[in-house]
Amino acid sequence: MLNFGTSRNQTRTARATTMGGMDYPDPKRKGNFVGKVFLAAILTTLCIIMIKRSPSLNSSSPFSIREPGVTHVLVTGGAGFIGSHASLRLLRDNHRVTIVDNLSRGNLGAIKVLQELFPEPGRLQFIYADLGDPHSVNKIFLENKFDAVMHFAAVAYVGESTMDPLKYYHNITSNTLLVLESMAKHDVKTLIYSSTCATYGEPAKMPITEETEQVPINPYGKAKKMAEDIILDFSKNSDMAIMILRYFNVIGSDPEGRLGEAPRPELREQGRISGACFDAARGIIPGLKVRGTDYKTDDGTCVRDYIDVTDLVDAHVKALEKAQPAKVGIYNVGTGKGSSVKEFVEACKKATGVDIRVDFLPRRPGDYAEVYSDPTKIKRELNWSAKRTDLQQSLRIAWRWQKSHGGAYGVSNEMR
Repeated sequence: MLNFGTSRNQTRTARATTMGGMDYPDPKRKGNFVGKVFLAAILTTLCIIMIKRSPSLNSSSPFSIREPGVTHVLVTGGAGFIGSHASLRLLRDNHRVTIVDNLSRGNLGAIKVLQELFPEPGRLQFIYADLGDPHSVNKIFLENKFDAVMHFAAVAYVGESTMDPLKYYHNITSNTLLVLESMAKHDVKTLIYSSTCATYGEPAKMPITEETEQVPINPYGKAKKMAEDIILDFSKNSDMAIMILRYFNVIGSDPEGRLGEAPRPELREQGRISGACFDAARGIIPGLKVRGTDYKTDDGTCVRDYIDVTDLVDAHVKALEKAQPAKVGIYNVGTGKGSSVKEFVEACKKATGVDIRVDFLPRRPGDYAEVYSDPTKIKRELNWSAKRTDLQQSLRIAWRWQKSHGGAYGVSNEMR
């Protein structure tokens, strides 16, 4: 803070005097006051000139303005497996993209790949932030003008959720509430929400439609359903365009080999079966652990609907295009076909060319026997259907990235 006062080392000898009830000011004091005002005016003028000439303040960031014909999408969790693939597609479709990620599960290497592919100013920015921090979330929305949000950011392992449920309720439910509040406050009109078939739990009959009762049986599914409920309650008195996509089991990777799945090594026990298969094929782990062989399925192992990540991303793009103000769309995103874990392992052996050793273990808490989708609604309303339904082919493409990258991006997640 500027201090316009003067220091005094001596006492003032002349003081104002009084005569006949009237004050007569000391002329020296009057001159002092005028000088101070003049000095303040000069300094204020100089400050204004410097501010106007500052390049950082004189030129607005493209991300902080709404530009006609350009859709600016906030991708939360954009450093993760699905979020990075979605960001790649959005950028390829000439959208402006801001990625927010705290890198707790995502990879800085994926961000660097995207930055190298789209280096032009105003195309892509990355913000390192935690969506659990209300101040950070509000600041992000305050400093940027978003047209839409694709909210992927979430911890997403069923087994881990049963061991640390509070982490899941904080990370999924609470963080979604903060994002939704900031969207409403800053007038962001479109939300594409990343949900899961885990919200259905273990339905009495297959396939699962959007009308199937949601009775989740693990904290991951419960946290996602709570987030959905918050969004749906909010939508009743809002003109926001909302799309909720309930994924089934995601596999695959970018066909051109630019991005892949690179989970944390310490989370191998909790991760997707595809990651475990590839780790076994690369010799990182001695074999594949299949948990549960006594389910009421044809071969006793769990049945899942495996959706290729490229198809999943395409569903998000269709949802963004079709989103309508004051409307909510809820869609299952799957192939409509279930494959057992044993079938998956056989496909993985063929895709990798490795005779993977398999250990059969007891069931994992929170798992369900059989889950696959009925994709009729999304095909009818969004004109979307899965195109990459060959399980072995999707695994072959993902394996190619795993082999060429050693299952990782080779970039530290440490922010400098």
